[in-house]
Amino acid sequence: MADGDLVSWLLASDPSLRWQVERDLAGAPEEVWRATRARVAEEGFGARLLALQDEDGRWAGGAYFPADAREDEPGQPWTATTWSLNDLRAWGVEPGALRPGTAALLAQVRWEYDDLPYWGGEVDACINAWTLANGAWLGADVSGLERWFVDHRMEDGGWNCAWVDGSVRSSFHSTLNVLHGLLDHEVRTGGSAVLRAARHRGEDYLLDRDLLRRLSTGEVHAPWATHVAYPYRWYYSALRALDHVRAAALHDGRDPDPRAAEAVELVRAARDPDGTWHQQLRHEGRVWFDVDAGPGEPSRWLTFHALRVLAWWDGQAPG
Repeated sequence: MADGDLVSWLLASDPSLRWQVERDLAGAPEEVWRATRARVAEEGFGARLLALQDEDGRWAGGAYFPADAREDEPGQPWTATTWSLNDLRAWGVEPGALRPGTAALLAQVRWEYDDLPYWGGEVDACINAWTLANGAWLGADVSGLERWFVDHRMEDGGWNCAWVDGSVRSSFHSTLNVLHGLLDHEVRTGGSAVLRAARHRGEDYLLDRDLLRRLSTGEVHAPWATHVAYPYRWYYSALRALDHVRAAALHDGRDPDPRAAEAVELVRAARDPDGTWHQQLRHEGRVWFDVDAGPGEPSRWLTFHALRVLAWWDGQAPG
């Protein structure tokens, strides 16, 4: 597809994606993309997911896992409260579109782990990062979580959800999830100097590894580092990491970091002859409904994220 046809193809999508295409690729006026974003709660994916919220503020009767989760079901179910909040927040839904008093309702919810209170988080770094971001979005008190990320950062600069089992080295997956949560919280609340410094150190952890490689051997993490699949869920990929690096650089007013160059070229090389990026796999697990193409098919979400990263990099990278 020619560039104009490609943007038109992206615009012919659900409002949850369309407003971002309008803002970041099509150069639409702010009043246009904001009007499209307001429609997310009224039609398409956003409206469907909002309609599935329980009266007690949850989705699927659970905090991280649905109430009817089974140990023998394939993959991880993606239908419970945390995952539903993550999607609505990422799609640009305003807090007022949720059930009235959602933040207060969820203050009564307990995690499946140790029956801990929802807005206080639990022991998993990824879960706590999503809770921090979702709390900032909904106006919940997540101040008790803010120090947690400083106290649980590894000596090498990142985070690992398996710290509770004795891990002392950071994880690509965990670190990226924490960085997403810290940045979202900072954008919405202003953050703090301490959390900002922790975020920058975590970003250096990934960039020192070119967003792809083991520091010890220089080998590319495979296959997950190079695969592209949407929704991202909790999984790491070079494209998802670049999506964060771009957002963080723009928020901080920094130029693109040269350490991301190899990952950028990997994403560029993954482009199909028709100008799109295709869905390479699907992270297994129960969903409310599909929001993107199946494996092997052109993906609007991946194409948008890749084009946005390349436009930023090619327009601002030094040299």
